[in-house]
Amino acid sequence: MLYPKNLEEKLGFDKLREILKDKCNGEVGRSYVDKMRFTSDERFIRQRAAQVDECVRIYASGESFPHSGYIDVSNFLDKSEIINAFLLEEELFDLKTALSTLKECLQFFNACDPTLYPELVKISENIEFNPMILSQIDMILDDKGKIRDNASPELVSIRQQLNKQLNSLRSKTASVLQSMKKSGYAKDDAKPTLREGRIVVPVPAEHKRHVTGFVHDASSTGQTVYIEPQELLDLNNSIKDLELRERQEVIRILTEITNKIRPEVPGLKKGNNYLGIIDFINAKAKFAIQQESIKPEIVNEPLIAWYHVAHPILLYSFTEQGRKDEVVRQKIELDEERGRLLLISGPNAGGKSIAMQTVALVQYMFQCGMLVPMMEGSKMGVFTDIMMDYGDDQSLENDLSTYSSHLTNMKAMLTKGSETSLILIDEFGSGTEPELGGVIAESILDEMNHKKMWGVITTHYANLKFFAEKQVGLQNGAMRYDVDNLKPLYKLEQGQPGSSFALEIAQKIGLPKKVLNVARNKAGRKKINMEELLRNLETEKKELHQKNQEIKRLEQKLKSSVEKYDKQSIELNNKKAKIMNKAREEAQKVLDTANKKIELTIKEIKEAKADKEKTKQLRQNIENFRNSNQPSKKNQKPEEEVYEVIGGTIVIGDAVRVKGQSTIGEVAALSSREAEILVGELRTKVKLNRLERISKKAFRKEVREKHSSNSASSNLTQKRIDFNTQLDLRGKRAEEVMYDLDDFMDSAIMLGETEVRIVHGKGTGALREVVRNHLKSFRGIKNISDDHPDRGGAGVTVITLR
Repeated sequence: MLYPKNLEEKLGFDKLREILKDKCNGEVGRSYVDKMRFTSDERFIRQRAAQVDECVRIYASGESFPHSGYIDVSNFLDKSEIINAFLLEEELFDLKTALSTLKECLQFFNACDPTLYPELVKISENIEFNPMILSQIDMILDDKGKIRDNASPELVSIRQQLNKQLNSLRSKTASVLQSMKKSGYAKDDAKPTLREGRIVVPVPAEHKRHVTGFVHDASSTGQTVYIEPQELLDLNNSIKDLELRERQEVIRILTEITNKIRPEVPGLKKGNNYLGIIDFINAKAKFAIQQESIKPEIVNEPLIAWYHVAHPILLYSFTEQGRKDEVVRQKIELDEERGRLLLISGPNAGGKSIAMQTVALVQYMFQCGMLVPMMEGSKMGVFTDIMMDYGDDQSLENDLSTYSSHLTNMKAMLTKGSETSLILIDEFGSGTEPELGGVIAESILDEMNHKKMWGVITTHYANLKFFAEKQVGLQNGAMRYDVDNLKPLYKLEQGQPGSSFALEIAQKIGLPKKVLNVARNKAGRKKINMEELLRNLETEKKELHQKNQEIKRLEQKLKSSVEKYDKQSIELNNKKAKIMNKAREEAQKVLDTANKKIELTIKEIKEAKADKEKTKQLRQNIENFRNSNQPSKKNQKPEEEVYEVIGGTIVIGDAVRVKGQSTIGEVAALSSREAEILVGELRTKVKLNRLERISKKAFRKEVREKHSSNSASSNLTQKRIDFNTQLDLRGKRAEEVMYDLDDFMDSAIMLGETEVRIVHGKGTGALREVVRNHLKSFRGIKNISDDHPDRGGAGVTVITLR
């Protein structure tokens, strides 16, 4: 059930119909747009959505498929059924275009894998088409829709004679006109022209009696007459006769081809209707592509789980104006756990009504078989009813005030609604005395919740916000607001009520303080406290969001550092293993050589029978061999540095060493049990009982001076040389850009840059929003803006640094 009767106009769906009609090629397709209806048949919805989705995928594939030429030829086919009737050239040409499109469609679906586009293939299965008809039409019509010269032997002969006579006429006319000019009967600039299909020459009125021929016309002033000279009469008559014969032959040819079409008309009418269906699906696909719409997961029960959804009419309008990125997309979830009825509150002009209309229009167009503008992963349920109370429906004829009309709509919803109904109510409870209106609205809301209805309701009433907070099945929602600048953000946030910011807005406008103070007193402390609480919640949410962004940035940085450390650790272990293996191989070689040397020495001693001098010499040889295989002193590792341990209590700023190690550093912070020390650029925590104080003089000499002179200056200079003031993030996913953005901004701030640019492209605006939100976590930023339209506009973010 749809309520009220003019629901489509209230939703703006009538505008969508007009947009789809503009995207159709022919009247049959437009007629299907008019026939499009809301349905709760889940099978039908799936089928229609699948058809459009398949057409979108054909577009995306780049395959050769006709997206134009869907001409309605039903009138021409009706004319063809009449005996002795014939189609005109232009009518036959339109039929040829339509049949060519029909042929291409059927060939495409006959040749493709039926599993790729099953629903579109199913539509094409029962369409019969005799391609010989198209071939026969093509034989007599050229590409401009005119009868070919060789359409028949008789026509060939007639047109050859006609061309010959026309050439003779042109030659004769030029000769006659030249003679008339010499005689002074025609002006020097006179040129032949046509009157009643015959060649004539312009003659001044005073000379008309000097020219023999037939007067066809005169100028408006009467000063010039148009005469067909006698010399041209026979040629003109001959040409007229040939033109008549040509026309008769063309009619004969058209009659003949129409007679051949007549038996095929029933099948061609079926094909014409098929083209209208494809044209209709094509129009919906084109609109879906323009809106970046999808086929969501369909659930055969009431449910709303929409991500990054946009109001279709608003999105279309902004896209036409080139402002697509300015459309604020919403996340809307209605289910049994969170709540079936969403109560949206917030300031006026904050977007409450647009959020409600988005739910109504998107659900309606989905259940009419269209794709919807939201993100992949969204789920859409099916509702049996959509009922709406929006706008002023007061009626003088029926003696209904605005509030009476609202109550009439509430009555219809309560009596006809069910647990599969979607209800949409704007400014719930308004139109009468606020206190009584709020109480009645709360009772109606309670009954709707009891009947387990689904829907979105907008309101300013505080009692409804409190009621929704306590009841299972209801949930609050607020339109986000920039508290600092008192500007709406048009972003829906579910889970908490919103403030109307009435006093703050009044103060910004400039109402006298005295008036505002009186208003505060009359509103009561309880009311003011609630508004302040909501405003504080909004401020805290903004701060929490910024902190969460900072935490995400740091987590990403930490993750990157850990990955970098793990990678370097693996590389070092691999290098260590290679060095150890090489050392073992070299040691084994030395050992093998030594063993051979010893064995040879023992053999020589035995052969010398232990002669002392010989034995002494051999021992000296072994000693020399041992010394030759000792590592060179210049290659040996220098002795470990000895630092003077001075003892005493460790305080911040002391130089310390880790006991039993060569690690030295400077104390940066202290607690009762441990110290935070700086080891080069590394900051680490070490227990106090593992540290000992050392001479600060030696520490400076060996660490600080060396580090500052050799490392810091060169690294900073090199980084300044390598730094690029423009970061290109196009093509990356939102979660991938965090680390790149952090590294880029940290470097820019450290190097003292004054302005940098981030290229993210326009697209859906998601990447731009991620970048802008993340930039808020950096303190060194002075201003964030779009680049000049000539240099990228909204596709580039320009950052001015302090």
